[in-house]
Amino acid sequence: MHTWYLSYNGQQIGPLDPAAAARQARENPNGHVWRAGYAEWIPINACTELSQSSGLPVPMSPPPPSHRSADEVEYQIFGTEMQFVEIELDPGESAVSEAGALMFKDAQVEMETIFGDGSHSGPGGSFFDKLLGAGKRVITGESLFITMFSNTAAQGRAKVAFAAPYPGTIIPLRLSNYGGRLICQKDSFLCAARGVSVGIHFQRKIMTALFGGEGFIMQKLEGDGQIFVHAGGTVVERDLKPGERLDVDTGCVVAFTDGVDFDVRPVGGIKSMLFGGEGVFLATLTGPGHVWLQSLPFSRMAGRMFSAAYQRGGSRDEGSVLGGLGGILSGDRRF
Repeated sequence: MHTWYLSYNGQQIGPLDPAAAARQARENPNGHVWRAGYAEWIPINACTELSQSSGLPVPMSPPPPSHRSADEVEYQIFGTEMQFVEIELDPGESAVSEAGALMFKDAQVEMETIFGDGSHSGPGGSFFDKLLGAGKRVITGESLFITMFSNTAAQGRAKVAFAAPYPGTIIPLRLSNYGGRLICQKDSFLCAARGVSVGIHFQRKIMTALFGGEGFIMQKLEGDGQIFVHAGGTVVERDLKPGERLDVDTGCVVAFTDGVDFDVRPVGGIKSMLFGGEGVFLATLTGPGHVWLQSLPFSRMAGRMFSAAYQRGGSRDEGSVLGGLGGILSGDRRF
């Protein structure tokens, strides 16, 4: 009898027996599932075993597997508000991450700074490929270099962990399940299996480029491997049908699949623009495709922290009837 694990928006449920797993799949099929013997997490709707047990439609036979260029890695996500992902590497496997994301690693995991995005490291990667990858990273505002962590031991697995930069949710995604390409905000990428390419995506419409909240350039993640994207606060996923439109605050867009049209529109009339408190423009996401949204953009959190911080000449005192004097008496401020 197999033990099952289900995952929704990075939150794992399990271990579950087959009956409990089938019941959970029937109640909420919008997630991923894994058990011993599976090489990767797969969508619940694509799992024939659970579909037959839960009454879900049985999927058609999957297409023959294509050639994979990225390393196969296993992982586990820990924590709630401040999460980290622990990746398990077989000998010779590697993971890549942005600078400063490392939490810990086993001793046999070697850390190396790679020129470019790491997708063309090692044999077969030409200098031109690496130079092109580095150029893409510079345009998106990132460093010329990325860090690669490799298990160099002759045998035995090794672990490396990467932590989220601020409160939120780590979203595990396999690019092969989304057509091999995702568009995301340029600071959401946390880490990935070696072989994933981190490129650039230009906004074609000038209004979207100027007022879309992410500027003219977003990140484009391509390949067939496992990636980990970080979002602030709680993550909401939506499947958009062809022509279906979703209006979103510009800072709350985390990622979307390649078929989604990203544009902006005014929030309403002049009064709404000036006094509505929601900015001048909203992002519009039009299907078909899948989108990921975040409830707490980092810019919003940073703005609230800055407005609440003590500044020269006074500040906003929340909850104190004594105002600035109350801050001095409580020890939070000095004369």
